[in-house]
Amino acid sequence: MDLSYTRTEEAFRAEAREWLREHVPAEPLPSLETAEGFAAHRAWEAELAAARWSVVSWPEAYGGRGVGLARWLLFEEEYWAAGAPGRVSQNGVQLLAPTLFDHGTAEQRARVLPSMATGETIWAQAWSEPEAGSDLASLTSRAVRTDGGWLLSGQKTWSSRAAFADRAFGIFRSDPDADRPHRGLTYLMFDLRAPGVTVRPIGRLDGKPAFAELFLDGVFVPDEDVIGEPGQGWRIAMSTTGNERGLMLRSPGRFLAAADRLVRLWETEGEPADSALRDRVADAVIGARAYQLFTAGAAARLPTGAESSLNKVFWSEYDLALHETALDLLGADGELTDGAWAEGYVFSLAGPLYAGTNEIQRDIIAERLLGLPKGRR
Repeated sequence: MDLSYTRTEEAFRAEAREWLREHVPAEPLPSLETAEGFAAHRAWEAELAAARWSVVSWPEAYGGRGVGLARWLLFEEEYWAAGAPGRVSQNGVQLLAPTLFDHGTAEQRARVLPSMATGETIWAQAWSEPEAGSDLASLTSRAVRTDGGWLLSGQKTWSSRAAFADRAFGIFRSDPDADRPHRGLTYLMFDLRAPGVTVRPIGRLDGKPAFAELFLDGVFVPDEDVIGEPGQGWRIAMSTTGNERGLMLRSPGRFLAAADRLVRLWETEGEPADSALRDRVADAVIGARAYQLFTAGAAARLPTGAESSLNKVFWSEYDLALHETALDLLGADGELTDGAWAEGYVFSLAGPLYAGTNEIQRDIIAERLLGLPKGRR
């Protein structure tokens, strides 16, 4: 594999580094899981978009730079190395947008993507239900045909960003008589402020509403907000999950920057004689570099298919181990004295669960990559 960069790529990296040096806020923004922080992060998205850095891999017509995955990876490395804020628009930019590029209409792309790129519209992911989390095909929320569109009813839970977001996307059962659970599903977009929608925030371990429950009671969705053909929602949703678990949700740049921060923490807080903790810091650096190389290879082999499950298991368990090492370095008061590491640790606890639990991902790896027989579920 040739990992050298061209002059064009290096020039792109330098331009991104310079812009970030001049614009990244000197002080961290408030947590995006608060109303104040959500607004501040939305404003940051607008600032990124004004310089066309919010969606660099998108076509220029929708606010991007049309640079492709290789330079998106370079941008991500510079972004996280600069200590830039977390992306409040992540669900839309990295999950819904690729779905629209693959399955949406030209009208949908022209209508939805520009406001997503600027942060004017923030999207929530509305997939999980009380009895349908990892087993998504067992969902029961309904989409019933009506004049000019659909009526949505049911409950979604653990909807990321939904406490403060503007719109959501999800799949709904539109044919309850279909012969198999994953058939008869339809993929729709809907307004979180529409009549019939109730949003109930769910507090995280630290009390911040990182998620919400959605209660839907006859919510009207026009036909123009159906993605793909009615009844084909499962096939479209699987392309979304491929993006979620694969390259886009957690870029190597995020972990390279975190590993560098961990090394600096070791230099100030570490005890040289503690070889066990020192080795964990070294493992974090090696893991970040390995993930960088694996992702570069995956980007060259797109589409990744079931291989994305390898990515998801790796980065979720790596993120948790990295933050546990940081808190062990900080000692007994670590969860109280360092806000960034403590908040990162709380977030990393959810990594093995969201985007499909790691148990489900291991089943996919066993069956589809290793060819092992299906186990009991």
